Amino acid sequence: MAALYEGYTLCGLTPSQNLSNSGIQGVEPERDSDHVVVTDSRRSVTLFKVSDQKSLSSWTVKQGQTLTCSAVYNSKTKEYVAVSDSKVIRIWKEEDIHLDKAFKATVSSDIWRVHSAAGLEPVVLFQRGAVRFLDSLLSAPKQPIEEVLAQEEAIRWSTNVVTESQQFVIFTTEQKGDNFLYLQRFNPNTLQKYRLEREEPGLSPLSFSASYKDKHIRLVYLYPNGHVYQSLVPVRGLGSDEGAPALPLPRSLLLALPVGEGLLEAASAQVLDEAHVAVVGLPHPSAGAGKDFLCIWNTNFQTLQAGKEMAGKIYGQLWGYSNKLFIPHGKSFSVIPYECPKSSLASALGKLRQAKTEESNASTSVPSWNNILHEDKANPSKTVETRKTRTTRKSQSAPSLTNDQIMELIKTASVAEVQKEVEGLLSRTDVQDLQPSLGQFAAALVSRSLGEEAFYTPSILAQLVQTRCLCHSMCPDLVLLALEKKDYFLCQLCLQFFPDIPEAVTCACLKTFISMPDSDAEKVNLEPESISLMETLMAGERDPVGLQNGFSPATNDMDQSGGTKAEKKETTTPPEHICPVGLHKGVLLNEVLMTAYSDFFLLPHLKDLSPQHVVLFLRYLQFLYLKYSQDAFPQMHGLRSPTLTQIMDWVCLLLDAHFTVLVMTPEAKGLLHNLHTFVKSQVRLFSELGKIEGSLHELNKMKVNKDIGQYSIEVIELF
Repeated sequence: MAALYEGYTLCGLTPSQNLSNSGIQGVEPERDSDHVVVTDSRRSVTLFKVSDQKSLSSWTVKQGQTLTCSAVYNSKTKEYVAVSDSKVIRIWKEEDIHLDKAFKATVSSDIWRVHSAAGLEPVVLFQRGAVRFLDSLLSAPKQPIEEVLAQEEAIRWSTNVVTESQQFVIFTTEQKGDNFLYLQRFNPNTLQKYRLEREEPGLSPLSFSASYKDKHIRLVYLYPNGHVYQSLVPVRGLGSDEGAPALPLPRSLLLALPVGEGLLEAASAQVLDEAHVAVVGLPHPSAGAGKDFLCIWNTNFQTLQAGKEMAGKIYGQLWGYSNKLFIPHGKSFSVIPYECPKSSLASALGKLRQAKTEESNASTSVPSWNNILHEDKANPSKTVETRKTRTTRKSQSAPSLTNDQIMELIKTASVAEVQKEVEGLLSRTDVQDLQPSLGQFAAALVSRSLGEEAFYTPSILAQLVQTRCLCHSMCPDLVLLALEKKDYFLCQLCLQFFPDIPEAVTCACLKTFISMPDSDAEKVNLEPESISLMETLMAGERDPVGLQNGFSPATNDMDQSGGTKAEKKETTTPPEHICPVGLHKGVLLNEVLMTAYSDFFLLPHLKDLSPQHVVLFLRYLQFLYLKYSQDAFPQMHGLRSPTLTQIMDWVCLLLDAHFTVLVMTPEAKGLLHNLHTFVKSQVRLFSELGKIEGSLHELNKMKVNKDIGQYSIEVIELF
């Protein structure tokens, strides 16, 4: 069954004053499935790494200029292409900083869009319907551009579709209430025009989506009355003569969605696969009026399979790439991961029964929408008895409580009774099927723990988190409750298993951990594997070794007076090689380093740290950096540990947030000097590597002599 997973914010929005425009003009895939190029409605293009919620680069045109076309990535040349002021084509590379200094070409007619596909040459679609390959257009920018469309006909939507042998450009137009579809072929160069059937009473489509299969382009479009239609356009066909009447385009009704009162104003439908369509901007069938949802519908069985309420205004925009949906709503631009496995009628109706093994239970579960809406209270699913099952004979023979009864028990019973029943529930082999209920149980436990000082169930909350069925948005007060109760083991589990912890909560954990006395931290029971990593890091404090990556403290302290400082280094451990925090405190700080965050939202909260805590944290990061740079540092395969990139990112964040204060703090002087030395050594290393870069490229270009005997000597001269 299809599922929508917990989403996250890619960036904030600055919608127009009347809220009619989200501020996002387009989203295009970049080099791989984890990078997208986002173009706003004004002047900026931004490259994002989606999994990190991080902007890697941003480019802006001058004040007074406007980007009129969504930027695309040309994978053949590794360049970006955009259009400003409708006629100026701009091309630049990722290392370029200023768009005004990049390549520009002014064409003779207004451009509608530039379309690009991986490995293929970008195609330019003009506002009057003409199409040109980008290279052909740039070879003669002022070439005359023909007008394909009628005088009052205007393009409403366009895309490109790639088949086994070539790409097509398709676009829809509107003229006096009539809607048309154009299919532009390139081999041979032909243009086919179709007329879409009218939807009474003369409604125009709100959105289009296209995909390719079995030598047909599948066009799916949504009308304001909630009707979703499908039309199949053959990719093989003859072009129509100029002035010839448009061919009728047959359609079939895929879905008739509920729209509530009135018509839809801002909604969109996106094809996910052969049997699933994502729709945003429609009310949920079981929710009240005035709430907009993102839903996945199964078109084969006409069933709603997943739904998520979207807070704030819906702008009728929806993009989908690499099993992720990109949706602007309110003041947020969200990414919602999804999954659409092949479905049968039984699974679509929520009636599929399968025996699950321990291995399948350990995987990420997919919540059943049928279970959420129609929970089977009278006939709870039977557990499957295997050798590995944790269910005891006593718990199997005892009658199990319904979810409502367990919820009432959590609200009123004693800690012992609640612990007994919930632990029995968690011992069931089908616990993954209870994901929505587990979130409700956790929220109820947290709510009662906050309201009653004497009520707290740490072991149950820890077990609930370890099921991997929870996230921060399900019970947003769980981490703060753990901090209040000083339950740092539960904090550690939440930081590990919750993918959506807000930056404010991450900083709250950091402040608590960094200010905690080491003596108190050593009393905390933490995950054994994470402690093993810190024990390995701290084991070599007394025996520092040489470093890689171009840095070695000993070489920086050498002087020409006989090496007295170097001899002292052999007997004394440098302060930077000694961990400034205790074992358990280091474990907790590592969890903070590995938590996902967005720079934009994290920086304001980091500024609340005191200078003393900032210096201590920087010293710890310096210690980690040196340990990770050691030639003899063992690779901790299988152990959860922060990466060198994460360590350096946090160093940069702390310096950004507190640089002025650190410069004025005497205790930080030596630390800043050491950090400067690290950076200087890295710059020196990369400078030396840059000198031999050309030679290394030439080695790759050299032809290898295939006629080599059992023994040979080859001399390569580098000039």
